[in-house]
Amino acid sequence: MNGRVCVVTGATHGIGLASARALAALGATVLVHGRDLTRARAVAEDIGRAAGNSEVRAVQADFAHLTQVRRLAQELTDSLPRIDVLINNAGLLNVSRAVSADGYELTLAVNHLAPFLLTNLLLAKLKSSAPARIIVVASEAHRRARLDFHDLMSNGASGWAAYGRSKLANLLFSQALAARLGGTGVTVNALHPGVVASNLFHPAPPLLRALLASVGRLFMRSPAQGARTSVYLASAPEVADRTGGYYVDCRLVAPSRAAQSAADAARLWQESARLTGLAA
Repeated sequence: MNGRVCVVTGATHGIGLASARALAALGATVLVHGRDLTRARAVAEDIGRAAGNSEVRAVQADFAHLTQVRRLAQELTDSLPRIDVLINNAGLLNVSRAVSADGYELTLAVNHLAPFLLTNLLLAKLKSSAPARIIVVASEAHRRARLDFHDLMSNGASGWAAYGRSKLANLLFSQALAARLGGTGVTVNALHPGVVASNLFHPAPPLLRALLASVGRLFMRSPAQGARTSVYLASAPEVADRTGGYYVDCRLVAPSRAAQSAADAARLWQESARLTGLAA
């Protein structure tokens, strides 16, 4: 990965942190994104020191604010000579309902609308850097989900249901984007990292958090194990020309039938463009 520039969102904890560490160890220039700039800088310094890599830097944006996503995209476009890999990893699981700064259901806003907007705003840079790779961290949680286009904000749904829908949205976005980028040299693939002991479960009720911290961790993957497929899709030569796929444990698998709907993917794109103020 020497000479390649990788942007990893949500890289201050968990899978994103482990992905950034692995890519830095492979010699890549790594942009460590976090919601808190102080934390992101500390993480970037630690990664760079451990990897003996001076090309690890921090960037900041709160994905609950689309204005900050736009500002981050402009910052990356202006400051980077190229972007070879974009890993859309940032995400949350919100047990109780909350809304973003833009008034959208928070889980959908952070897990889908923010990466949808960021990726689209970085497409010119990615295309000019081709061959380039876009990687979307989704989840097997998508399999029980269905999108209701009359209620994308999941009014009345549980936090777990909203999370599953956001992960289905990730896969539909990946499918639509891969189709749009055919022939550009930019590939798009999504993945399930496994059930990982990470900060994703921090919003869970205290009793569930305690259970996950003790018994659950015996069956969960470490962040480094969870990052394996992200790093594989970012760096493996054998997937350089593969696009539109969904990977589990570095293997191509079929997502749910709902995640394969071209009609839903097209409709979600239009709705996402409208919600983020992006020209459809």
